[in-house]
Amino acid sequence: MIAARGLTKHYGSKIAVAQLSFDVRPGVVTGFLGPNGSGKSTTMRMIMGLDAPNAGDVTVNGKHYHDLPWPLHEVGALLEAKAIHPGRSARAHLRMLAETNHLSLRRVDEVLEIVGLASVARQRAGKFSLGMGQRLGMAAALLGDPEVLLFDEPVNGLDPDGIRWVRNLLKGLAREGRTVFVSSHLMSEMALTADEVVIIGKGRLIAQIPTDELIAQSSQRFVRVRSPEIQKLKTALEDKGATTVLEEDGSLSVRGADEIAVGELAASIPVVLHELAPQSASLEEAFMELTEDSIEYHGAPTTGLFAPTGGGA
Repeated sequence: MIAARGLTKHYGSKIAVAQLSFDVRPGVVTGFLGPNGSGKSTTMRMIMGLDAPNAGDVTVNGKHYHDLPWPLHEVGALLEAKAIHPGRSARAHLRMLAETNHLSLRRVDEVLEIVGLASVARQRAGKFSLGMGQRLGMAAALLGDPEVLLFDEPVNGLDPDGIRWVRNLLKGLAREGRTVFVSSHLMSEMALTADEVVIIGKGRLIAQIPTDELIAQSSQRFVRVRSPEIQKLKTALEDKGATTVLEEDGSLSVRGADEIAVGELAASIPVVLHELAPQSASLEEAFMELTEDSIEYHGAPTTGLFAPTGGGA
């Protein structure tokens, strides 16, 4: 288990993390989400004892990382995939870690098989692609067979098959009762992988919530309706306080009323329905809704951005 209490870190006048408290429980995959610059990497570095907090505390299984007698046996982390000597082979890198942590060399070969690098184990890490570097970093995290695992953007550089492999690996580790904490900007992947999420913005906690609950409470949820008398239904729904939008394909998007209320109203008018389908928000939509005020860097609107300006060459 990872427990953060009032965790605060600043660099000069810039506050990176402020009064951050959360728990990462065993047996579930916990996603760590936030806009760029929100403090995710700083938080993970403090968990691993690489940065010291200015205030607050963070422990792993009740201890500070630097108090763990054999850290690699208890905590595995992928924070920077390329933090490997480029002249070492994948096997030599893992062997060095194994020997300094009293691990068997047989375990080195086991984790190389797990991450799919057995066939390139003797190649220099400096020649590895980004995706292969990610796999080697994950192998190092798994080497001590730890109960707690942290992964910062583990699917960077991986192809679709590799992304699916990481997803299944993380969920499998959680099923074994391990504590799995993973950050990612790929919301579609987090929706498939994370059982719950910790969301931060500008260094502060916005929410810690099960993923399905976050999606369910989003205002982006709506009901899609089709009817040969759509205008009559639209007027009746608006009279009841619902918000409706007539889409280009002829369907009606309804917010402020669930599918049961829409169906019962249609029956009372009466209006024939050809479709009545609740539409869930995506994790991305729910995330953007929660973090809208915490985004530090906004891009310019793209509408008309590439429109011709006139004139000849």
